[in-house]
Amino acid sequence: MVKNYVLDTNVLIHDPEAMYSFEDNNVIIPLPVLEELDRLKKEAGSVGRNAREVIRQLDALRTKGHLNEGIKLENGGTLKVMVLGESEIEDVPDFLYEKYMDNWILVYTLTLMKKSDIPTYLVTKDINLRIKADSLGIPAQDYLTDRSDLKMLPLGYRRVDVDEKTLNLFREKGYLELGDVGIDQACENEYFDVSGTFGIYRQGKIELIKIGREVIASEDTYYLFKVGGIIPRNREQFFAMHALCDERISLVTLIGIAGTGKTLLSLACAVEKKRRMIVTRPTIPVGRDIGYLPGKLEEKMKPWMQPIYDNLELIMDRLGMNLENFIKKGKIEIEALSFIRGRSIPDQFMIIDEAQNLTPHEVKTILTRVGEGTKVVLVGDPYQIDTPYLDMNSNGLVYTAMKFLGDPIAAHVILQKGERSELATKAAELL
Repeated sequence: MVKNYVLDTNVLIHDPEAMYSFEDNNVIIPLPVLEELDRLKKEAGSVGRNAREVIRQLDALRTKGHLNEGIKLENGGTLKVMVLGESEIEDVPDFLYEKYMDNWILVYTLTLMKKSDIPTYLVTKDINLRIKADSLGIPAQDYLTDRSDLKMLPLGYRRVDVDEKTLNLFREKGYLELGDVGIDQACENEYFDVSGTFGIYRQGKIELIKIGREVIASEDTYYLFKVGGIIPRNREQFFAMHALCDERISLVTLIGIAGTGKTLLSLACAVEKKRRMIVTRPTIPVGRDIGYLPGKLEEKMKPWMQPIYDNLELIMDRLGMNLENFIKKGKIEIEALSFIRGRSIPDQFMIIDEAQNLTPHEVKTILTRVGEGTKVVLVGDPYQIDTPYLDMNSNGLVYTAMKFLGDPIAAHVILQKGERSELATKAAELL
């Protein structure tokens, strides 16, 4: 059955191509949404950019017909901009006639429900608006097209126990079949702890991992894997560092609570690789936006990048190097995410910290900028999100990890054990 989907502004800002995601149904954009897009198009960063992109797409659709009458989309659905005259609004609560744009979107949705026999739904990423809609009898839902389920995301590694004969065979041959460890399937680049000996699944086999040329990686030897002056403190950190250093892997997603070592490990491996690195993170301001801060880009970014510098200081200290000299040599570039668009980034080590604060569309924008030989690392904690309308299941970090799961060029590791300090670990667990 065909349905009406009324889109809130935040859905289009979250995903500028959202209007094409509702199959053969009717997509309704209330006129007040266009007013909001017009106001937001002047904003800096991804909000303004996405608003302008939606406006451009709507302008292109005008060549196919009239927006107020409905335009047929390639997926079989119809897009319509809804305009209401005063005489068309009936039986709407008086309190909705306020300055708040959200209330006008509710007015439009209520009016459409009364005028149409087709089931009508309001689609918004604003939780409070969904609650208000439900209170008025309006079916409301989140935009689910790019939503993933964090609970369904595997750890990126697993433990399997085998008998002594199979373990010896693994160490001698250098690989095992999945049937040898009693499982049917695995993801490409998934790590295995085979009775204490480590391997990685590739092209149908669990390949033995070695540290250097001779030492077999195991629960007794992983601490020998010293990278950028940093030694892994647990099994999952070893797996993360292996993925970060493996040239066959172009994309690494690291997920974990505060203190699990995500950023430190990424920076250490970047330094070890001796490749020019780009480090960035979303600038989610509590107060004024980055554009209002004085100084050059490096000075503006400093409040957000200080955790990066803190980690680099530790690495440089371990290596007996000076951070200022390292920066002066041009080994590291601090870049604002808003400046990534339009660039081509070849042969570099790119670390995106706090990636849980990015939308799936923003991550796509970044990854499509990557040139040959560049490695991208997405780092973040889905349980600490500062961006409105994102949650642990709809953010770009989890979405990307799910989409690339099993791809030969990607690896994913969830870090669970806090190593910063006992207090930091307890705080993450209890608070």
